[in-house]
Amino acid sequence: MAAAARLFIRGANSKLSIAPSSLGVTLLKLSPNCSSRTKTQRRHATHFTFQPDPVPSQYGPTQKMNLFQSITSALDNTLASDPTAVIFGEDVAFGGVFRCTVGLRDKYGKDRVFNTPLCEQGIVGFGIGVAVAGATAIAEIQFADYIFPAFDQIVNEAAKYRYRSGNLFDCGNLTIRAPWGCVGHGALYHSQSPEAFFAHCPGLKIVIPRGPIQAKGLLLSCIADKNPCIFFEPKILYRAAVEQVPEEHYTIPLSQAEILQEGSDVTLVSWGTQIHVLKEVASMAQEKLGVSCEVIDLQTILPWDIETICKSVVKTGRLLISHEAPVTGGFAAEISSTVQEECFLNLEAPISRVCGYDTPFPHIFEPFYTPDKWKCFEAIKKMINY
Repeated sequence: MAAAARLFIRGANSKLSIAPSSLGVTLLKLSPNCSSRTKTQRRHATHFTFQPDPVPSQYGPTQKMNLFQSITSALDNTLASDPTAVIFGEDVAFGGVFRCTVGLRDKYGKDRVFNTPLCEQGIVGFGIGVAVAGATAIAEIQFADYIFPAFDQIVNEAAKYRYRSGNLFDCGNLTIRAPWGCVGHGALYHSQSPEAFFAHCPGLKIVIPRGPIQAKGLLLSCIADKNPCIFFEPKILYRAAVEQVPEEHYTIPLSQAEILQEGSDVTLVSWGTQIHVLKEVASMAQEKLGVSCEVIDLQTILPWDIETICKSVVKTGRLLISHEAPVTGGFAAEISSTVQEECFLNLEAPISRVCGYDTPFPHIFEPFYTPDKWKCFEAIKKMINY
């Protein structure tokens, strides 16, 4: 299916000589709104505004990069420093559909950056074998929505390999990258957030960055970590997120949440794109309600930083968790359950989850599906007035 779609897109973009009686011209004649003139369409990210981090000074010289360029930089650093590292997946030799591997095959050769068949189960199975053999395997699943054919390989093989062998063997050198989350027009098969499916599986690490600086540092940490990692990349931020990113190799610790804004009344927790929604919500709550919000980026979904979240909730007495995935069985439920067990006597109001609906991800109704700032703001008002 993916191959057919790409063939159609490439065909549509190629320069063809079309006869006047062709189907395309006929369709143009039938549609009164169609024009042969090329129109420039502008897409707007309506539910968030990207808020860049301060320029880091501890890692050396920086360069302006968007998120996909920071991913490329991390992969470049890895290939340069680790002669065993290989990158593979659908179309990665051509730069990938989001351009995250652009130029790497030319720089490091076709034996280290190469394409695979359209077979996610095969991609991950191959990656497990490469990692078990001692090399550094970096696999790309073209969209997180298409990771499910590889579910058995990830859950029953990669996650359990060390345990089943009594630590004689492992595939800890495996990192799986995948574009993740809503994009404004992705609909059912290009907008999903499947992190909760894998959070139920001991043996994996799951990481989701909020911007270019975190993307590079966390990806390099995943590649260096001796456990199989799944690294989900918010695809809507590939070009929308721009920061000053260190050029050299650096790492950001896994399983450590980051407090982005300190507050005293409500704790707001999320990851990936949704962090930027919550930062805006925190400003709204301060301005309109006089409510002080503490904003925390979880960063690592598994194993997650229980201590940082609970300490914040003990201080504020209120917790709102927000993510794009459906609310039922989403990772917000795990956080909510743990916090009420650990901080029950400190809670001033029920924990609030502002998440996606329990429906397939819609297309034209995406603005109504996404947990935007207004839904989060209403949840804060409800908690404050409880």
